[in-house]
Amino acid sequence: MPQAHSDVPAANGTDSDAPVSRAFWALTLGSIGVVYGDIGTSPLYALRIAVEAATSEGQVTESAVLGVLSLIFWSLIIVVTLKYVLVLLRADNNGEGGTLALTALAFRALGKRTPLVIALGIVGASMFYGSTLITPALSVLSAVEGLHVATAAFGPYVLPLTVVILVALFAVQSRGTARVATFFAPIMILWFIVIAVAGAVEIVANPAILAALNPVHGLSFLASNGLIGLVTLAAVFLAVTGSEALYNDLGHFGRKPIQTAWLFLVLPALLLNYFGQGALVLAEPRTLENPFYLLFPDWALYPMVALATVATAIASQAVITGAYSITRQAMQLGFLPRMEVRHTSEALAGQIYMPRVNWLLLTGTLLLVFMFRSSSELAAAYVLAVATTEWTAGVLGFIVIWKLWRWPLWAAAGLMIPLIFVDTAFVFASMLELLEGAWMPVLVGAALVMVMYTWRRGTRLLAQKTRRVEVPFQPLIETLEKKLPHLVPGTAVFLTSDPDFAPTALLHNLKHNKVLHEHNVILTIVNEDIPRVSTKDRVRIEKVADKFMRLALHFGFMERPNVPRALAIARKQGWNFDIMSTSFFLSRRSVRSDPRSAMPGWQDKLYIFLAHNADDASSYFQLPTDRVVEIGTQVTV
Repeated sequence: MPQAHSDVPAANGTDSDAPVSRAFWALTLGSIGVVYGDIGTSPLYALRIAVEAATSEGQVTESAVLGVLSLIFWSLIIVVTLKYVLVLLRADNNGEGGTLALTALAFRALGKRTPLVIALGIVGASMFYGSTLITPALSVLSAVEGLHVATAAFGPYVLPLTVVILVALFAVQSRGTARVATFFAPIMILWFIVIAVAGAVEIVANPAILAALNPVHGLSFLASNGLIGLVTLAAVFLAVTGSEALYNDLGHFGRKPIQTAWLFLVLPALLLNYFGQGALVLAEPRTLENPFYLLFPDWALYPMVALATVATAIASQAVITGAYSITRQAMQLGFLPRMEVRHTSEALAGQIYMPRVNWLLLTGTLLLVFMFRSSSELAAAYVLAVATTEWTAGVLGFIVIWKLWRWPLWAAAGLMIPLIFVDTAFVFASMLELLEGAWMPVLVGAALVMVMYTWRRGTRLLAQKTRRVEVPFQPLIETLEKKLPHLVPGTAVFLTSDPDFAPTALLHNLKHNKVLHEHNVILTIVNEDIPRVSTKDRVRIEKVADKFMRLALHFGFMERPNVPRALAIARKQGWNFDIMSTSFFLSRRSVRSDPRSAMPGWQDKLYIFLAHNADDASSYFQLPTDRVVEIGTQVTV
């Protein structure tokens, strides 16, 4: 999968621009395979579920079909095309997109980490996880249900086959997706062409369906149907789920390739298919049972089920990869404890695998399949989580446009408030589905909000408590220079989060071993609010005494800290050291509960559980295991 962190300009026909043109089209094709899997497979269920909601009395009417189609059309134009493709794709954080990248951008825009922006980032990320659980279950289940359309004999096998596909999908994650990703684009291009042709044939047979292009049909349906109209609006949102993936994958493909793929292939294919399904249902109301598959002749049903299954697996793959990415970002921004990150590709830094996240997702996905058992039931659980994620992106986008882009308030509000209003309408409409299943992703999202809030709060309280007993670094150096302890050869590197205070491991080494190394480095890992830090900005060296120096290593929130590699950069800047005579001293904290804690007892227990299960610093920072010395300390929170 090609990667780019900036837009690739189109070629103007000169020989020198030919490689740029090839790269642009490679990225455009790659984006079709990865970015558009989720929204591209929505026709499997979106129109069927929306029309069923609009015709709760069982009678399919022309006003219901035209109203639903009109709402789908204008939702794709307003929410996806205007909001994401034309506006938010421009709000990149050094080339990266996504909820947490936008949160970091809002931090920069305001000059500090405000509680409002932190809350928006946590809620958006948490609801993304909620929707991530549902996407694989809903997509694969809706594809396999096509077998039931072909023949009722396959009905009992839909659920077991869905489970087998999902287990296989999650089981291969540890091997990476670099090899299979090359097939994603051709398969999804075939998918979009096939669904576009099937829809176009039906539109030609019943061109009256094009009346749904008029927004009056959608608005009048909402105005005249009260509660049913709101329930239908929530179902219509299924057509735009996956639009957040356009923004999340910005760093992989760049803005222009994603925009080109959407405007010239994906959007036309989706509209043709939706309008084709609408024309079919209008002509033959009985086809509402499954209008997507009934667009195709009998001989094409089994090939389409196979193609849809592969397409939904690709859609699920993109969401799973997005979950890994947003988890890594959350760790770097301090929202989650450290977890194991494995790189599955030497060439592509974005190809990662996180075992804990993977198996938690599989467990949750299978639980949803067994609980809801059909795509129609699962769809009700889906929309609220995605709508909330997209609402937070809209609010954060407004802050960035106003404060960072320095637009006048009236201009920023004029652009974003209407879009946020549409998102708000979807959120409120989706709340009507709470008792139908939307409670599930909300419950998952709320649990993750509490986890992230607890981790941030506990870490801050622990830092404040530790600060009160820590020894300022400068006075300690002055004391040691006056009376040096026994010196031992070699270099000692002490990791600390605050270089102004003496690392706990250094104090324990002096207290218990009563020795000091010839060369001592106070090492701090600094997590920046940008995706990646350039090589020239990676290392900051400061000589503070004859035997002491401070070393700060800077990493972006899309990077996994690699200390040995960063130290090689420090060597090029003049720091002479031998890794074989260097020891890395870490302080391993054993967290205990404090009866006088500022947190409630349950939150204390949750923080201690998270701390005990966090990945250890030596593996997270990729330190050489045979050069690490860990010194245990007990702290209370």
